[in-house]
Amino acid sequence: MAFTDLPLFEALKSKMQWHQTRQSVLAENIANSDTPGYQAKEVKTYSFADHIGRQTFGLATDTTKVGHIKGTLTGQTNVQVEKEDSFEVTPSGNAINLEEQMMKITQNQMDYQAATSLYTKGLGLIRTALSKSA
Repeated sequence: MAFTDLPLFEALKSKMQWHQTRQSVLAENIANSDTPGYQAKEVKTYSFADHIGRQTFGLATDTTKVGHIKGTLTGQTNVQVEKEDSFEVTPSGNAINLEEQMMKITQNQMDYQAATSLYTKGLGLIRTALSKSA
């Protein structure tokens, strides 16, 4: 199993994909702000709870000596993460307010940067732990 396949990293990747989808929807809203009859769209709110609990995984220890007890950790943690997330885009029903859309874009960018920072820091912690134990 790769480090990036851990549930935490899968959830963060899913969150970053959601932000990318939302960015394109918000950009489309701004691009069509002068289009007659165009309704602003919004991406369904992201919830980590929707993306946790979709994939089961198990961990098992390896017995290197005869006296070792083989242990497993399965069934206790039921984590699922989809490889490809698709996010529901719904019409908001409101006319496009450029100031509001720009504020949403700014907030979306800050949230995306926070998710990428958590992802990078998590990988850094794992690298540090592995380099100290080697």
